Amino acid sequence: MLAWTLAPPSPVTGWCVTRRDGDQLEAAAYGVITTPSDWQCAAPAKNLPGSDRLIRAHHPNEAAVEQLFFSRNVKTALAVGQARGVVLLSLADSGLSVHEYTPLQVKQSVVDTGARKKAQVQELVRLLLGLEAIPQPDDAADALAIAICHLHSARMTSLQSAL
Repeated sequence: MLAWTLAPPSPVTGWCVTRRDGDQLEAAAYGVITTPSDWQCAAPAKNLPGSDRLIRAHHPNEAAVEQLFFSRNVKTALAVGQARGVVLLSLADSGLSVHEYTPLQVKQSVVDTGARKKAQVQELVRLLLGLEAIPQPDDAADALAIAICHLHSARMTSLQSAL
């Protein structure tokens, strides 16, 4: 499972690859892709630098992406929307099913409420994945939270369909 997050207005994209073995969740790999300051969506390279490489290297069977919400900064919304579109295109070109979750759904899945602070979410990500330290940078931790949300959601869906 591959998860992505795009953090406005940062040029950093968090990503992770996770696995589930029964009740155990594992962070197989995670990190960030830093977009060069001169990167343009319409450039000949159709994908966000590194996104296709990650898909080829890890062979995920599905992907999860955080839905974005903007209420004020239109310029930031457009830039992040373009990068998000490139990631979605890369995932679609790879034949992956893509699942989207709101920030509130992600928080509720990890910490049971949307009212927790970012540090609390990151600590629970660390605990749920059995990591020694909170994943850094924050964008990688965010991607892991999205993956946890999807893995919990997928498990719940499979349990419901078994009834």
